[in-house]
Amino acid sequence: MTIEVLKSASENKAARIEMRKKGIDCTSPFYVRIARKAGIVKGINVGESCKSWDVLRTVQIIQAKLSRKSPVLDIGAYASEVLCALHRLGYEKLSGVDLNPKLKQMPYQDKINYVVSDFMQMPFEDASFSAVTAISVIEHGFQREKLLAEISRILKPKGYFIASVDYWPEKIDTHHIQAFGMDWTIFSKEDLSAFIKEAEKYDLKPCGVLHFDASERVVKWKRKQYTFAWLAMQKL
Repeated sequence: MTIEVLKSASENKAARIEMRKKGIDCTSPFYVRIARKAGIVKGINVGESCKSWDVLRTVQIIQAKLSRKSPVLDIGAYASEVLCALHRLGYEKLSGVDLNPKLKQMPYQDKINYVVSDFMQMPFEDASFSAVTAISVIEHGFQREKLLAEISRILKPKGYFIASVDYWPEKIDTHHIQAFGMDWTIFSKEDLSAFIKEAEKYDLKPCGVLHFDASERVVKWKRKQYTFAWLAMQKL
C-alpha cells in the first residue's frame, strides 16, 4: 500500500510486541530514560512506544524490497529507532542525518554513518540511497517542494521514500503552535493528496493503494488529538 492509517492503540501495541519477537525493539528501558532525564546516565533515549506501528511498517517494507547491502538513509535520525532496528537485522550501509549535534551519541556509532546536517540540503551525492525514511519528521517545518526535490535527488532510480506523519482526515488547525522550534502540520487527507500529486513532478510515484480513513484518535499531543499515517513512494 502507499498510504495506511494507524486505526487503534491496540494496533500500535501489537506492533511493539512483534518488534520484540523479531529482536528489533530498540527503545530505551523506562528506568534508563528516567536516569538520563535526571542526568545520572549519559546517552540518548532511543525510540518511543507510540511510534511502534510506523517503525515496524517501515522496517517490513525495507526487508521485503531491499537487500542488506542496500544503502538506507534516515532523516530526522536523532532518537529514531529505524536505523538501530535495521542494524540488528544485518543492514550494512546505514546513514542518518539530523540537525541535533548530539546525533553522534546515537547507538552503533561505529557501524552507522551519522551526519549533522539540514535534511533539506544534505551533503550526499545524487542517487546515493536505495531508501530514505522519515518517522514523524516532515510535518515539522514542512516545505513540500524543497523536501521532494532533495529526496528525489539523493534517491537511486527505483529507490523508496518511506515516511510517517501526524494525520487526521479533516484539517486540524496548528497555525499558532510551534514544535521543536518549527511550524507544525497535522496532515489532512487533502494535504496528503496534494503531497502525492506534487511528488509526481519529482518522479516519485505511489507504490500501491491509498487508504485515508481513520477511526481512532490514537495520539494526544499539544492539546491536539490525531493519529499517524504511513506512506511509501518509489522513484521512477
